[in-house]
Amino acid sequence: MTGNVISRAVSIGTGIILARLLSPADYGTFTVALVALVLIANVNDLGLEPTIVRWPGDLSRVAPTAMTLIFGSSCLLFGFMFLLAPAFASALNASSAVGVVRLLAFGVVIGGAFAVPSALLTRSFRQGRRTVADVTGLAVTTGLTILLAVRGFGPWSLAWGRVVGNAVNSILHFLLAPARYRPGWDPEIARQLLRGSLPLAGTSLVAVAALNVDYMIVGRVLGPASLGFYLLAFNLSSWPVNMFSTAVAQVSVPAFARLQDNLGDLQLAFRRALRLLLAVSVPVAALVAALALPVVRFVYGARWAPAAAPLGFLALLGAIRVALQLVSDLLVATGRGHSTLKLQLLWLGLLAPGLAIGADVGGIRGVAIAHLFVAGAFMVPAFLFALRQLRIGVRDLASAAALPLAGALGASVAASVAITFVDGDIRQLAVGGVVGVLTYGIVLAPSGRTLLNSVRPAP
Repeated sequence: MTGNVISRAVSIGTGIILARLLSPADYGTFTVALVALVLIANVNDLGLEPTIVRWPGDLSRVAPTAMTLIFGSSCLLFGFMFLLAPAFASALNASSAVGVVRLLAFGVVIGGAFAVPSALLTRSFRQGRRTVADVTGLAVTTGLTILLAVRGFGPWSLAWGRVVGNAVNSILHFLLAPARYRPGWDPEIARQLLRGSLPLAGTSLVAVAALNVDYMIVGRVLGPASLGFYLLAFNLSSWPVNMFSTAVAQVSVPAFARLQDNLGDLQLAFRRALRLLLAVSVPVAALVAALALPVVRFVYGARWAPAAAPLGFLALLGAIRVALQLVSDLLVATGRGHSTLKLQLLWLGLLAPGLAIGADVGGIRGVAIAHLFVAGAFMVPAFLFALRQLRIGVRDLASAAALPLAGALGASVAASVAITFVDGDIRQLAVGGVVGVLTYGIVLAPSGRTLLNSVRPAP
């Protein structure tokens, strides 16, 4: 968790600097390339990395074959994207992004070579070692990106920083992993691994497509500059997800997997994790939504003010994503990858037409509204239905979520009202933030002991 907090803080600081060095169109061009990267990066391991994390047997038998499978698929995907880069960039109205797409696509080869050591760190709960690797890689990414941006490399600065930083991070994962293996091949083991991993790979691809289809639609319909504004807003709205869910996922999947044979303990662990996640992430999302315009202008500068239009809705979406990500972690950890795949397919199927209509009617603000509507009206009920497989009902979840949600609503309303009495971004942020935090604290005060119990081990 410490490493993730450091990473988020550095990323936010880097974003502030780069927003003053790069134009919205530069961000849009990089985003086009980033969409290509995340689409292939989340399937280049064929779902084998999470499979290794939850593998019940001896890893020394399966790790060599897994290494060969992952690296081979990564090389194939890189070649595929290298050839398709011109068509992909043209489809998103960013022909200048071809070279950046190809450079970022090479990153999957690096990631594929070191995916197994990364999985071993997660499986063995070596979070301290991961922190060292992740923070070091982030420092390289940040330093190189800013240096190149200052020297006028535009979107290439973001691409080179990401590739080199990820390479350093991956190498450190290899050096710090509790065990090292050579590539090998066993056809029977390969079949066993792929039977469990391919559904996870499909789920991951669909999930990533669902989270990036908005970028593709904004880029194609509205152009790179609008995509740059939208990217900034989405990054701001993702603070709760990146700050909390990403860190928790590194622990929750293996922890839930260990409890999958004891349903009572598993249910208790999930409720506690959900209560704690919502308690810390929902108020952040609520305050970002209430203070969207002064946040954008103060942090990134007045020229980025159009990003505030979608930010309020995307911030609320971020809070929903925190909860749904934890449900996905639970389903994956208990071997229900098929359920998560169906959920993500539903999400993608609803998003694509909804976001297209939103972009056409309301620009980037319309896209954000459509995103929030699909998640709240359709995906929350769908995920709740999936939890019935583990005998976790709506009443259980409502008891965990009621107070955090009530407190966040009160904080958002209080902050929105408070800033109407003051002028200036700094004053609005100070007054709105203080009033919102105090309101949230007052609402949650009666449940303080319950929240403390959430961080204690289950008996």
